[in-house]
Amino acid sequence: MELSQLLERIADEVAPLRGAGTVADYIPALARVDPGRFGIAVADLDGGVHGVGDWETPFSVQSISKVFTLALVLARSDEALWQRVGREPSGNAFNSLVQLEYERGIPRNPFINAGALTVTDELISLVGDATGELLGFLRAESGNPALRVDEEVAASEAAHADRNLALTHFMASYGNMRNPVATVLDQYVRQCAIEMSCRDLALAGRFLAARGVRRDGSELVTC
Repeated sequence: MELSQLLERIADEVAPLRGAGTVADYIPALARVDPGRFGIAVADLDGGVHGVGDWETPFSVQSISKVFTLALVLARSDEALWQRVGREPSGNAFNSLVQLEYERGIPRNPFINAGALTVTDELISLVGDATGELLGFLRAESGNPALRVDEEVAASEAAHADRNLALTHFMASYGNMRNPVATVLDQYVRQCAIEMSCRDLALAGRFLAARGVRRDGSELVTC
């Protein structure tokens, strides 16, 4: 079966479930997203990309951005980062303060919010404009120079970021923040508000399947 046919078959199978999910309602701008949207994109190592559904419709990537930010930091500062954030699973909520206090400001892993904030802080220390660095990388890997931050989503998220603000201040109280809390939170929110389509994401993430090799043939990280 051809990949495009397989994707169509999957789309048909899950069609009855479209709209059954719940959109994120803790950020007002995200609460207005159409829950009926559905898309899949698959990029292969030969440069091809296949998709189905709303695969070319852009959306706010939110926590997907954490993967790319982590890769950018690891490409520059591998061991230094692991002194500040762990590599263990967390059984608590992604934005929990409880475990962070128990472990004295060291997040369990880079993908819970506290860990992602630490990664953003590290990237700021390394390059200055963390969001600009991330956007440049995503534009290059996806081949889409029009990628941008959704300013409405960023503003909405910033206005309702009390929990993330608390996490950042808490880590700062343990000496695990190198930059001003407001700077870290602003950059983090803007990273999460980057708009991409499934197509863009599949192409941008292809380096992971290529063992860390980027579109231009250079190696970003060792996978």
